[in-house]
Amino acid sequence: MRSYLNRFAPVRTSRSLLVSGFDLAAVAVCWCSAYALRFNFAVPEDFIRSGLWSLLWVLPLHGAMFRAFGLYKGMWVFASLPDLSRIVRAVGASTALVIAIAMFVHASTPIPRSVLVAFPVFLLVMMGGARAMYRAWREHHLYGALAAAGRPALLIGAGEAGVTVMRQLRRTGEWRLVGILDDNPTKHGREMMGLRVHGRIDELEHWARELKAQHAIVAMPSASAEARKRILAQCLKAGVHALMVPTLGEMMHADRRRASDRWAFREVCMEDLLGRDSVAIDCPNIDGMLGGRSVLVTGAGGSIGSELCRQIALFRPAQIIAYEANEYALYRLVEEFARRFPEVALVPVAGDVRDALWLDETFARYTPALVFHAAAYKHVPLMEDDNAWQAMTNNVLGTWRVAKAAAAHKVPKFVMISTDKAVNPTNVMGASKRLAEMVCQTVQTETTATAFCSVRFGNVLGSTGSVVPKFQEQIAAGGPVTVTHPEITRYFMSIPEASQLVLQAASMGKGGEIFVLDMGEPVKIANLARDMIRLSGASEEDIRVEFTGLRPGEKLYEELLADAEQSLPTHHAKLRIAQARVADAAVVEEVLAWVRAARVPSPTEIKRELRRWVPEYAPYQRPALQVVTATSKTPRAAS
Repeated sequence: MRSYLNRFAPVRTSRSLLVSGFDLAAVAVCWCSAYALRFNFAVPEDFIRSGLWSLLWVLPLHGAMFRAFGLYKGMWVFASLPDLSRIVRAVGASTALVIAIAMFVHASTPIPRSVLVAFPVFLLVMMGGARAMYRAWREHHLYGALAAAGRPALLIGAGEAGVTVMRQLRRTGEWRLVGILDDNPTKHGREMMGLRVHGRIDELEHWARELKAQHAIVAMPSASAEARKRILAQCLKAGVHALMVPTLGEMMHADRRRASDRWAFREVCMEDLLGRDSVAIDCPNIDGMLGGRSVLVTGAGGSIGSELCRQIALFRPAQIIAYEANEYALYRLVEEFARRFPEVALVPVAGDVRDALWLDETFARYTPALVFHAAAYKHVPLMEDDNAWQAMTNNVLGTWRVAKAAAAHKVPKFVMISTDKAVNPTNVMGASKRLAEMVCQTVQTETTATAFCSVRFGNVLGSTGSVVPKFQEQIAAGGPVTVTHPEITRYFMSIPEASQLVLQAASMGKGGEIFVLDMGEPVKIANLARDMIRLSGASEEDIRVEFTGLRPGEKLYEELLADAEQSLPTHHAKLRIAQARVADAAVVEEVLAWVRAARVPSPTEIKRELRRWVPEYAPYQRPALQVVTATSKTPRAAS
């Protein structure tokens, strides 16, 4: 490697000599110019002789100072404020030495004081100006032709990030910026690096049409999530393909990569459209709960379970026991941790939460101080009829066996991941999760060594089996995108946000609580589908939205609290505590005895028993009038 770099040493040396030669020539020219200006271009002969003789020590003095201050470390083509700062310091120090020598060395013809004032000013202008002119010339010739050939795009944001983006784009040639939009009225009509700030962001549609731009680059990394959502709404309205400069948080996570990678544009994701700000969590409290501890996560290979493992890893636990029934999901998690968190001990345990013997062995072997129970069957239609028994055994019996193992081994804290579908459930999956909450409440009454709590939240973006991956596949296939009903709405949050709030709830739980996450505003699934179509660059004429009718067990609207429930605030703005109906221990015992019976009941029998155990459970009834198939424009009812 060193021999390879040495090939370029002569080039670097010759360039350094050339630049230092220019600077010394500038010293001589500026010195003589200062004398000429002092005597109005009629310098007396004795001062000419004195000035030229003084150059014999002024030149080497400046050359030594320029080297000492590192003027030749940078490249002129990248000259910037740090280079100018070095020039100012070097010239200032050199001038101070020249003045000192002129004061203490008495010559027959002294150096005029006006020369000592004018000379450094001339030198700064000449050295700094030469570098700036060279950079401007090189950028014009190197990047001007590339930029002219790039795709036209509007820049959103006239701040420091926008300037950085403009500099980056001039070197790539992929994009040609045609204008800037910003909501600051004081910037309107002005120019940044030769580019005009045309107007407000809500004028995007007009300026995109006027300037023939089909793309927009959003350079506002510090903007709030709500502001980014508003900008993206304008992009969708204008039919403009948006690219995002990473947020400050995303750039911080990329700090181990090159600076150019951290500033690389990314496509718009669904989190941007939701407009949810990042979660602030009580890191010291959570660190005290997780740091140096052994933590067990059931369902560790699933969407929520795997993200919980990632979030827990940030707090330096002693080890994470990843308990998972799906062998391939467990393998993928192990591979990811070996790559991303090599310093964290991840213990893969293949097992079913219904296996009491293996659970007891796992708890005894690894002695976890905290359990996150995320293992569950969650897909509503799949669990409604043919697999209703599996939903009951996995979600209810599995929860009971993990909870009993935690209590038996005196695990200090147990957190169960619940769902908004447990509120006034209309399906087997939701009712089984409500029973799982009741199981945790009941086990809590049997022990004081373990604090049990549950956390309810709605849909998470990108989770296995959710609508977003399904829509992405349908859009990639050219459509149609299928939505069950034009009015169906759901709560959404990102997987990292949900996982962070679960950790926050775990740190706050004292025992018996059902925490409810602030899911924000509900989102119409039909609108979500249309936004995703437009984000893909297609239109609703290219890819249709079809309404297929509600599926068995599916509600139009999800709820986070049951009708009879109230909620209490906590010290965290996004967490509340549901005052749910107190679990009846006798009912829970009856449910468990029924589930452990050596027979498989029919789906009809399961639903009948669920209505008895969960009074708020109202099984799905197929509506008389149902939307079967419709375009995205006008839904029609089936006759």
